[in-house]
Amino acid sequence: MSRRWLVLRFEAPLMSFGGVAIDQFGPTREFPSASMLTGLFANALGWHWSDRVAHQSLQDRVLFGARSEATPNVLTDTQNAHLSKSDRAWTTSGTPAGRAGASYGAPHRRSREYLTDHATTVVLRLEPDDGEPTLSELAYALDHPVRPLYIGRKPCLPSCRLMHGWVSAESVHRALSALPGSGAYRSLWPAGEGPESGADIVRILDRPDLRNWHKGWHSGSRNVVEGHIGGASAE
Repeated sequence: MSRRWLVLRFEAPLMSFGGVAIDQFGPTREFPSASMLTGLFANALGWHWSDRVAHQSLQDRVLFGARSEATPNVLTDTQNAHLSKSDRAWTTSGTPAGRAGASYGAPHRRSREYLTDHATTVVLRLEPDDGEPTLSELAYALDHPVRPLYIGRKPCLPSCRLMHGWVSAESVHRALSALPGSGAYRSLWPAGEGPESGADIVRILDRPDLRNWHKGWHSGSRNVVEGHIGGASAE
């Protein structure tokens, strides 16, 4: 049965699809995570971080695949910050936010990875499709966000419209295959939503990209397939 998929376009000078952070090092992956997409939509809809039930419900419904459209080039940014308890920072709500922690006695050093001049296309639907918000409401929110949108981290502002149209297909893999383009694109789709063997398959892995929104930390993984998919011929 053919279904409707929302197409998202992530393109920016800098973007970050965060991976598992260890100590002060924040890596980026090649493909976005389920938790990142959930947070993006929640920001567009104007939800507060304390809306834990709504976040968890949305993440549980998200079904998506992604296509990388450039060779990943990674930039590592070494950051040094000297923060005091009285410091305040900019937020996407438009009002400064204070800090609840103590002052640091010395500069705080950390590293963050970014993808540079990258482009990724995502196909996404919601299961079940009769819940709230609807897929159409998510599409509308991307074009009329309550707060500014960013790709992974606040400095990563998109350089084009995120809402990129619709495709109809029976599965994630077929939805990715229906996207226009030429060549074989490195892609990701959930296990059970496309082939899992053959010359075009790179690997099958358990991908830790879920967040426990009720408890406020990342936990949980999904079985996904990475492989190559050829784009459909543009008319």
